[in-house]
Amino acid sequence: MDAPSYAPLMPPETRRVHILKQLERKLLWLSAWMIHNANHIRPNRDGLKVGGHQASCASCISILAALYLDVARPQDRIAIKPHAGPVFHTMNYLFGRQTREKLASLRQFGGIQPYPSRVKDGAEVDFSTGSVGLGVAMTSFSALIADYTRLHGLGRTDLPAGRHIAVAGDAELDEGNIYEALLEGWKHDVRNVWWIVDYNRQSLDSVVPDRLFGRIEGLFRDMGWNCVTIKYGRKLQAAFAREGGEALRAWIDDCPNSLYSALTFQGGAAWRAALLSDLGRSKARAIIDELNDEELGALMTNLGGHDIETLIETFKAADADGDQPTCFIAYTIKGMGLPFAGHKDNHAGLMSKEQMEQFRHELGIRPGHEWDPFEGLDVPEDELSAFLAQAPFGTPLTPEGRKLSAPIVAIPPTLPLPKLAGRKMSTQSGFGEILAEIGRGQGEYKDLAAHIMTTSPDVTVSTNLGPWVNRRGIFDRHTRNDVFRDAKLASAQRWGMSPKGQHVELGIAEQNLFLLLGAAGLAPSMTGARLLPIGTVYDPFVNRGLDALIYACYQDARFLLVSTPSGLTLAPEGGQHQSVNTPLIGMAADRLASFEPAHVDELGILLRHAFELMQRPDGSAVWLRLSTRALQQPQRTLDANAVIAGAHWAVPPQPGARIALAYQGAIAPEAEEAFAVLREEDPAAGLLAITSADRLHADWLDAQKARRAGDRSAAAHVERILAPLAPGAALVTILDGHPATHAWLGGVRGHRVVPLGVDHFGQGGDIPDLYREYGLDTDAVLDACAQAMLG
Repeated sequence: MDAPSYAPLMPPETRRVHILKQLERKLLWLSAWMIHNANHIRPNRDGLKVGGHQASCASCISILAALYLDVARPQDRIAIKPHAGPVFHTMNYLFGRQTREKLASLRQFGGIQPYPSRVKDGAEVDFSTGSVGLGVAMTSFSALIADYTRLHGLGRTDLPAGRHIAVAGDAELDEGNIYEALLEGWKHDVRNVWWIVDYNRQSLDSVVPDRLFGRIEGLFRDMGWNCVTIKYGRKLQAAFAREGGEALRAWIDDCPNSLYSALTFQGGAAWRAALLSDLGRSKARAIIDELNDEELGALMTNLGGHDIETLIETFKAADADGDQPTCFIAYTIKGMGLPFAGHKDNHAGLMSKEQMEQFRHELGIRPGHEWDPFEGLDVPEDELSAFLAQAPFGTPLTPEGRKLSAPIVAIPPTLPLPKLAGRKMSTQSGFGEILAEIGRGQGEYKDLAAHIMTTSPDVTVSTNLGPWVNRRGIFDRHTRNDVFRDAKLASAQRWGMSPKGQHVELGIAEQNLFLLLGAAGLAPSMTGARLLPIGTVYDPFVNRGLDALIYACYQDARFLLVSTPSGLTLAPEGGQHQSVNTPLIGMAADRLASFEPAHVDELGILLRHAFELMQRPDGSAVWLRLSTRALQQPQRTLDANAVIAGAHWAVPPQPGARIALAYQGAIAPEAEEAFAVLREEDPAAGLLAITSADRLHADWLDAQKARRAGDRSAAAHVERILAPLAPGAALVTILDGHPATHAWLGGVRGHRVVPLGVDHFGQGGDIPDLYREYGLDTDAVLDACAQAMLG
């Protein structure tokens, strides 16, 4: 389309604003059309509603346009509210970073995900944001990690520091994890964070209560944030400046959210009736009377979150103020520009085919040209292309794109195990000693120690991280002395704080732990720094942060989770601190390899494996479930590959054995004692040490898939390791966790499995009483063996 004749007469700034508003129109059209295409044009083979949130997209069009087309820089990292995914992909399409074919594949297999996904949508996505609230909080921890890597000299020194920005739906601020993150950010003096709230005052089921942000704004200010309200656009500001304008402003300020939404949906005539009813005798009537219904409706909906000039000015003013964290409350209308704008039921609403045709007509989109990037705009394509190319965010962050990389940290062939001969030790204390020795940073462990970052939610000492922290220090943006040490007061902990410290101490909020681990686990691709993050937490409280743990894994963040102590074996602490289901979580969680060693020699192998696996392109995060129960450490030579694969024979069975006993974790002494009795009855029996039910099960599934695909030679480790047992042999399994963790083993070779474990909440007591009560003691194991042998 040729440029209109008036275009050359526009002053440059006026022309720039005009182009921005034209691109806003295109974002509105393409995001709405993507969703319409997915629901009404593309074949629907199963009859399920596809969905796509047209109203939620429309709500934040201007915010994203201002951000991506003017304010954001290549180094900024941005989390998009989940329901605005189509707008985000449309923006990348205009920048030439997304294809037309991909736009048409929204919510289709192999296509664009319903919500932005780092793994499935590509490197343009900085943060996956499908779990409401977590993406917002993640930006705060990402900013903390950016500071950490910069102050440790680990990241890219050739790239300027960027902001960490979240565009959040207002209903996301109902999520408690946001306020946990807000408090933690205050503790760590987090900087360079913007949260832009799309305040459309409508959630999934209702209109948001009035004055909500009066409370929320106070919380932000109390945490040291700058809080900026963007309520009115330029038209309304101009109206307020006129005689009678203050009365109009007061009316809008006092208008309940529900009434404002309803009037927006009804349109200009409804606005006129409501305004005249309340303001008909005031001087504001002069402002109202000179406008027709369409103009009046446009004036009354000219909120700040839909005025791109106001947004850009506000963002740039905050940018000039420095790196203080800032919350922008941008007033918007849900569904702005669409037929159901303001209607309380519009969250999942979709335009009908008739409404879409009318919308097409209004925007000048010709049939067959729906996907054209500049169709319907009154600016020449070359001018639009040049404008997009000059937008700061349009410049590539690096020649390779937005996804950075970091060199691999070489892991020594072995880790420094403590002396084990004749010693009783728990896996938790073994972990602490190994890490403390690495923390010396000497010889071959120097580089490894420099790249480890530890964190814990107020359980640093009780999870045996204390010696590591004594050696490596606590991270803080500012140097702070250890007051107890300066006063020469006796303390086992020497916790000075400085920008070079390598432990991030958190408050007791497990969501924050996993969000920080997620942010640290993305450091190679976000900052170009290789971190090896380790987080410790009590095993039962993994459940409290499970949403954030799964979220971190969904993004393919790489970290080591050490959960300890675990199970009934924690004994005197009682049922609230005794975990049951966590081994099953480890098996079910994707991109998370879960292990539970019984002895420290196994732990040493698995800890080294974790450092390697976290760095492999095809690797994952790792979870070690440890215990405080001290066990006699065996003197032996282990097959490291078998330990990593998930199981090794502590005592191999004879070929054709009729029974074997398998244990996992701290229950080893009971299994060994029972096995000694069993071996007297059946000398052919075997004793199997399971180090990872998760890895055994995953490998077994992979082998089955390979065989179905035609590879008849494929065999799993668990199939090979159980091969010596006779067909139909009995297998008694035991762990301090849910028995379903091992129950599947009977399906591998048809063995009869008797799984022992814990399937009820625990209680206070000592180990003998609890093991007896919950069927984990030696007598219970022997009874199970007898049951198995009798069939």
